[in-house]
Amino acid sequence: MNWDQIVTKITPYIVKIETQSGHGTGFLFMYNENKTWCGVATAMHVVTQADEWQQPIRIRHYASDQFVFLKENERVIFKDWKTDSAVILFLKGDLPLPEQLIPLLPTDAVINIGVEVGWVGFPAVAPFDLCFFSGNTSARQEYRKAYLIDGVAINGVSGGPVLYSTGTEGVQIVGTVSAYQANRATGEALPGLLVAQEVSHFHDVASHIRSIDEANKKKIEFEDSQKDKENC
Repeated sequence: MNWDQIVTKITPYIVKIETQSGHGTGFLFMYNENKTWCGVATAMHVVTQADEWQQPIRIRHYASDQFVFLKENERVIFKDWKTDSAVILFLKGDLPLPEQLIPLLPTDAVINIGVEVGWVGFPAVAPFDLCFFSGNTSARQEYRKAYLIDGVAINGVSGGPVLYSTGTEGVQIVGTVSAYQANRATGEALPGLLVAQEVSHFHDVASHIRSIDEANKKKIEFEDSQKDKENC
């Protein structure tokens, strides 16, 4: 698998999410119909404190180093605590985000055990560098809609996309970095497993936004038809 090409492809979609308490990673995954609003996916714990305390959030586009500063009334955050997932919905403005999206893994699909996946983010040890990691899927935990991966996750990488690529489907986003479970069986922190949450919450939010767009479109069509009747 040519990870260099995959990282080059995903980089324009990556953002750094900065709050008063720290930072995490996120990625563009959706637009509304006219692409005035965009949705950034991340881990819920990256934005929970800022959201609950109505604190500002800065979304920094890594490829261009441009950013938007979002006050509490300038964003909508859809959170799902069961999957540690969150979507930040905000006006795109002048951020030079890609027009075409990288697809999410379909909700009815799963990746096999033992396949290689990769992920990117801004680790606390190098907070200004987009770093790449990789590992193999070790297990799927249905009860919390997550994958266990034989790899590391460092503070700051939370919310970063977990990537998988095939010759037929191309690059897909299969999850988000949520946590790292270190092995402390002997009282010391030994190598553990990365927890990656699946993308069901992001599919749900995108579907919700599409339904709002469709409802608004039908409302406008209905109002236009009423005006036409009045003019007859």
